[in-house]
Amino acid sequence: DYSTMMACCSKLICNGCDHANNIRGWEERRDPLCPFCRQPVPTEKECNKNRMKRVEANDPVALCQKGFEQYRKGDYCSAFNYHSRAAELGDMEAHCWLSILYQEGHGVEKDEKKRLYHLEEAAI
Repeated sequence: DYSTMMACCSKLICNGCDHANNIRGWEERRDPLCPFCRQPVPTEKECNKNRMKRVEANDPVALCQKGFEQYRKGDYCSAFNYHSRAAELGDMEAHCWLSILYQEGHGVEKDEKKRLYHLEEAAI
């Protein structure tokens, strides 16, 4: 993943720009600020709270991120559920993850037809 979701304003920023923003903060000897809204970067606890609000509001990007988080933990059934919800809302990345889950058989039975379907949806 080459971008970071800013928890304060829900904007995506590339990791290079995020890194440059952090360096600027260190050079100016200040706490890091969001490059978009200029608010202090939230704590991890606040980030999780904000992400869950967005998941509950059916934000497809937040659903996909939550699915990836569950995938990393090895909870493939939850990952499938989050990615499915995000894909229904049109998230391309969620379709890619669903194709991987169908290819590997994680949380679902292996299914080549569904794998290809989700890859095609992601490409459109």
